[in-house]
Amino acid sequence: MSDYYLVPVYSSLALSDAEAIMDAILETRKEEDLLPLTVAILDSGGGLVTLKREDGSGVLRGDIALGKAYGALGMGISSRTIRDRLGDRPAFQNAIAAASEGKFIPVPGGVLILNDAGQCIGAVGSSGDASDRDEYAVITGIQAAGFKTHPEAPAENWKNAKL
Repeated sequence: MSDYYLVPVYSSLALSDAEAIMDAILETRKEEDLLPLTVAILDSGGGLVTLKREDGSGVLRGDIALGKAYGALGMGISSRTIRDRLGDRPAFQNAIAAASEGKFIPVPGGVLILNDAGQCIGAVGSSGDASDRDEYAVITGIQAAGFKTHPEAPAENWKNAKL
């Protein structure tokens, strides 16, 4: 191989797997009659693998979805867990937001994608409906595509969540 050709760089999350996850999330959204979603999927290094914004989803939803996924990936826990653990620590939340240059949204909807060994291979963030409903679609979609998640299950009251 000559130096002219580039050496392929592999991601922790194949595009085909990210697409399967995306399709399952958007199918869940339709089945549950959730509001239109924007979904961002990142690999374990924080690189964007895919992003889709459904018709009717606001233009800021992409930044919110990215912030949920990036925050979960950056902290190694779901964005719901971040909210729950840091709710009474606003100074620390502000420090994380500053350190991440604003790519930190500490509300449900950011979920880690785990492989069979329990290793984080990426994260998904979703925005468009109430945060607990966003998270439900993400967890359900990731698991339907054959991966594990953190958290393992959505909030119990996800169906009753209001915008």
